[in-house]
Amino acid sequence: MTATEENEPLIQQNILASTSGQRSSYNSVTFHGIKINDQVDLGELNIDADLQMEPVISSGSEIQPTIIDSRDRITYTWSDVNVYHTSSNNRSWDHFFLNKKQVEQRHILKDVSGVAYPGELLIIMGSSGAGKTTLLNAMTFHTSRGMTVTGTMAANGRHITPSILTSRTAYVQQDDLFVGTLTVKEHLLFQAMVRMDRHIPYRQRVQRVNDVISELALTKCRNTIIGIPGRVKGLSGGEMKRLSFASEVLTDPPLMFCDEPTSGLDSFMAHQVVCVLKALAARGKTIIATLHQPSSELFALFDKILLMAEGRVAFMGTSEEAYTFFKSMGAVCPSNYNPADYFVQVLAVVSGREADCRQTINAVCDTFQRSDYGMNIASKAENIHGEFEDSFKNKKSKNNQKSPYKASWCEQFHAVLWRSWLAVIKEPILIKVRLLQTFMVSLLIGLIYYGQRLDQDGVMNINGALFIFLTNMTFQNVFAVISVFCAELPIFLREHRNGMYRTEIYFICKTLAETPIFIAVPLLFTTITYPMIGLYPDAKHFFITAGVITLICNVATSFGNKIIKYNN
Repeated sequence: MTATEENEPLIQQNILASTSGQRSSYNSVTFHGIKINDQVDLGELNIDADLQMEPVISSGSEIQPTIIDSRDRITYTWSDVNVYHTSSNNRSWDHFFLNKKQVEQRHILKDVSGVAYPGELLIIMGSSGAGKTTLLNAMTFHTSRGMTVTGTMAANGRHITPSILTSRTAYVQQDDLFVGTLTVKEHLLFQAMVRMDRHIPYRQRVQRVNDVISELALTKCRNTIIGIPGRVKGLSGGEMKRLSFASEVLTDPPLMFCDEPTSGLDSFMAHQVVCVLKALAARGKTIIATLHQPSSELFALFDKILLMAEGRVAFMGTSEEAYTFFKSMGAVCPSNYNPADYFVQVLAVVSGREADCRQTINAVCDTFQRSDYGMNIASKAENIHGEFEDSFKNKKSKNNQKSPYKASWCEQFHAVLWRSWLAVIKEPILIKVRLLQTFMVSLLIGLIYYGQRLDQDGVMNINGALFIFLTNMTFQNVFAVISVFCAELPIFLREHRNGMYRTEIYFICKTLAETPIFIAVPLLFTTITYPMIGLYPDAKHFFITAGVITLICNVATSFGNKIIKYNN
């Protein structure tokens, strides 16, 4: 579907009129070595005019921008994607007593097809509940429990597996998950150690971290702790969003998915983030992102848009083609009106008018599906021939790298242990609380069983005291692990799913980092209660008792981790 000659001037006039009042506040921005002027043509991106290659100014040496090799570029397609969500009410009385399950199935995405080309910034738009994030999760094989996805995903016209897609792409998710006690630079250094190729020297990784910090305007907060909401004050919401973006940009992937990258940002920082996406696309990367309510200025930066409504594709193409398509449907965007807001409002379900709105949405989606442009997109998405072969395959075989992880076992161990140790020592309040709790409980037990004699009553009291020794150390450590690890579990699940490190490495490093506190707590407990109760006054027996209680603490810690595992 193409715009006619007589409609093009009017379309451009409407878009420029809605954005001209905001363009004057920005001149040009340089990201990742590419200078982007604020006057962006709505048509095809003119790289010679709008994108000027310049070196990024950094604290170290001059870094030249890299262009994705044509062999490494990815054209990503998805064809007839359907997503179903099945939920069952397993907690009802019928389930417990009659063994009946109430199953409900919802059809979230309905025959969604599309294509994203290298060098283009594709933005998925739609109202809340239209299926934007669900489509992004389906395209990246990030399905939750109860989700069933059908359809075909392909890269360069070939089927792609989740493992290869994970190794070649980056996914900036909407939720910002960090270890809050780390600083910005420490977090990015950890990401560089476990996500960048193992053959890259450490000095180059540090240089890359410094460059990304500078490019995403994180220089002022590079040594600021990220923060824990409600406990430790740290970065602002906008800085956290930029840090999430910086974590994914580190590896320079050829294909990037971004879920609401401008969420929580002001207009200026949102413009900067979109300029980063635009610059990355100009290098030959394929960028697919979802945006909820972009400004008219941001809308002018998009190469392609995909409008969704009620889980269906309402339109896919350039902004000019969107004007022509909706005009043919009788929906003409008024002058000086944000086109993004107008298109979303046309496809929104308004309370009180649900039936009429859904009728309009179905008419728009059916018309686009039958149009020449919609059929052209569907045919390209269905054109699949064979399996996708990673262009880095020869390089991996040359270096004998068979592991799916970028970092080696030792590098993963070093990085995760370093971060776990920093997380422990940089939040001393938890250590102080546990030591104070242990001191008070041990003092109370010592006073209750103080000065026992070796007679019949004394031996029974000592047996009761030893039982309290075991139960107190067991439950205290189980609940301590559950309360701490539950907060870190989403971070572990996301990082492990992204192939950053092995499960056993995380468990070993987490245990080693917390070993000092697991030794200090039972030792403090035994030191106070042992002499107060009047147990055998011998150093050998004292250290045997302390050692047994220390082992019990570690077993209780493992048991707490097991509870968390089965609960999730």
